[in-house]
Amino acid sequence: MTVDESALGFGTGERAVWASDPKCSRGRLHPERPSRTRSEFQRDRDRIIHTTAFRRLKHKTQVFVAHEGDHFRTRLTHTIEVAQIARALARALRLDEDLAEGVALVHDFGHTPFGHTGEDALDELLKEFGGFDHNAQSLRIVTQLERRYATFDGLNLTWESLEGLVKHNGPLTDSAGEGLHGPVPRPIVDYCALQDLQLATYASLEAQVAAIADDIAYNTHDIDDGLRGGLLSLEMLEDVPFLRDLLSDVRKRYPDLEESRMIHEIMRRQITLMVEDVISVAQENLARVRPQSADEVRAADAAFAQFSPSLKEADKSIKAFLYANMYRHSEVMLVREQAANIVRDLFNAYMDKPALMGGHWTEGVESLDRSGTARRVADYLAGMTDTFAIKQHRALFDRTPELR
Repeated sequence: MTVDESALGFGTGERAVWASDPKCSRGRLHPERPSRTRSEFQRDRDRIIHTTAFRRLKHKTQVFVAHEGDHFRTRLTHTIEVAQIARALARALRLDEDLAEGVALVHDFGHTPFGHTGEDALDELLKEFGGFDHNAQSLRIVTQLERRYATFDGLNLTWESLEGLVKHNGPLTDSAGEGLHGPVPRPIVDYCALQDLQLATYASLEAQVAAIADDIAYNTHDIDDGLRGGLLSLEMLEDVPFLRDLLSDVRKRYPDLEESRMIHEIMRRQITLMVEDVISVAQENLARVRPQSADEVRAADAAFAQFSPSLKEADKSIKAFLYANMYRHSEVMLVREQAANIVRDLFNAYMDKPALMGGHWTEGVESLDRSGTARRVADYLAGMTDTFAIKQHRALFDRTPELR
């Protein structure tokens, strides 16, 4: 399908009718005076950047643990890459770039130390108390756990930013309120009782581009880290047709290129092709549906920001390749089990003696039932960086694994 860009106004720099307008925000849970110099979504973005949770991302793992070297991604560098891609997509589609960036910057706040290993361990430990979900934890952080402002807990973000955080991957319930992927995590249900985030609809297009920017970023940089870390090889990329074509193109153009530059050339091509594909598909969807407001985007029966069928297949193949060859690599699996043991040990120690957490984490803990104590411990543990979790484990136990 050929899109009439002149009719739709792509590239004019003006915000499109389907974009979120900060002047029409649904507001904040706690009303505040508007800023004289920044839009509502700019304020959200700035608040997110200045949080303790954002700074902690520097020492939280993606796949490799921090000890593996300074050149591998952390949650912070991943988040910055996602934000860059989200802004590029938002600009091409004439969206509000600040909202897209804000959702991208906050999307990993709820991740535990040690990447998905820590999340899986905490989810198992909390199974009788409703489990653990990193998106729900992100919501807890920005609505309760950040303690910065005089008149409210959390960041008091706009409805649109919170909606994007919770629903950037799509609706959570059907129209009857039944969870589409199992029960909706309790922290999300509890917050929606205060401010309805409309869990049965899609999020704004700004949140949609932040979500797909996340896919583009980690598909690319996990391959990059795997190659540079020796878990993957260039020859292994030939098992994935999409990657094989990129590798072939770079080798044809630069037959004598050193491997480090070749890796970068492959990665930059992968990002470019995926970003351009999303823009093209989103433009086609917008031209077909012609939403006249951000709410009409939310009410649609599918996301506007998607990959084309061929890129969806490439995305699926890349994820399967990474799962089999990197995430389940014997070296990674050994570190995963050691890291999971650290999380289990700390959780059990804090459940037995909550006073070990110290500081404000012990406030009122004696009045909590076991479920409340478990959630308090989970909040404390989830906020830890890899390095702090290891430090705390060493302080409490005689033997702590080296995680390498």
